[in-house]
Amino acid sequence: MQKNSLFISGFVIFFALSCLAGCGPRTEREAEEAEELHNVLTEEEIAEGWELLFDGRTTRGWRGFQKDDLTIDEGWYAHQGMLVAQGIGCDLTGDIVTRREFENFILEADWRISEGGNSGIFYLVGENGYPAAYATGPEYQILDDLGYPVELDPTWYTAANYDMHSPVDPPVKPAGEWNTSRIVVDNGHVEHWLNGEKVVEYELWTDEWEELVEDSKWAEYPNYGRYRRGHIGLQDHGDQVWFRNIRIRELD
Repeated sequence: MQKNSLFISGFVIFFALSCLAGCGPRTEREAEEAEELHNVLTEEEIAEGWELLFDGRTTRGWRGFQKDDLTIDEGWYAHQGMLVAQGIGCDLTGDIVTRREFENFILEADWRISEGGNSGIFYLVGENGYPAAYATGPEYQILDDLGYPVELDPTWYTAANYDMHSPVDPPVKPAGEWNTSRIVVDNGHVEHWLNGEKVVEYELWTDEWEELVEDSKWAEYPNYGRYRRGHIGLQDHGDQVWFRNIRIRELD
C-alpha cells in the first residue's frame, strides 16, 4: 500500500508539473496561431469567388453608418481575430457598414453574443439621410434567446427577419458560444440560415412583402427594404457582440 501511495503521489506531482508547463495561458505565438485558423480562405474558396469582409486584424473595409471612417468612438475594434462591439452604442449610434455595396450574394459570419445581448446583421442598407441602418435594411436578428430580459415576439428570435418573418426551429446556441449564420439574397429571394439549417425564406418586393411591411414597425419608414443594392451592416444595440469569419460571395 505504501509503495502504491508513493507511486500515485509521484504521478499526481508529475501531472501537475505537466499542466503547469502545458496547460497554462497561451503564449503570444500560440494565440496568433489560433487566430490564423479563422478569417482565411482556401484557394478553392477564392476560386469560387469568396471574399473576406474582415481580415482578422483591422477594421479596414468598414466605417460608421453615415460616416466617412470607423474610429474607436464607434465602439468597434479588432481583437484576437474577432471584430468586437464594446456595447456602447444605441439604436441611433454605433452601427457600422461595409464601404462597398452588394446586390446579390451569399454572406456568412460566425458570431457570439453576451448574456442578455441583442445585435443583428443588416443587408441592402441605404444611407441617404435615414436615422439608422434599420430604417432601410432588413435585419438578421442576433439575440440571447434564452436570457433576453423581456418576452419575445416570434419575429424577434435569433435568425428572424426582424419584426417580419419568424424563424422555424432555429438551432441557436446559448450566449457565449459561437453560432454560424448565412444570408442569401438573390434577385429578391432571401434565405436565413443558422448553424447549417435554413430557418427563414421570403421574397422581397412582392404584394405579400408590402402587406407585411404595412403591418410592422417599418410602415413609418418609406424606404425600408426598397434598396436593390446596399451595404452590409452590423448592429451595436448596446451589448457586446463578437464576429469572425465574415465573408461574402457575390452572385451573378
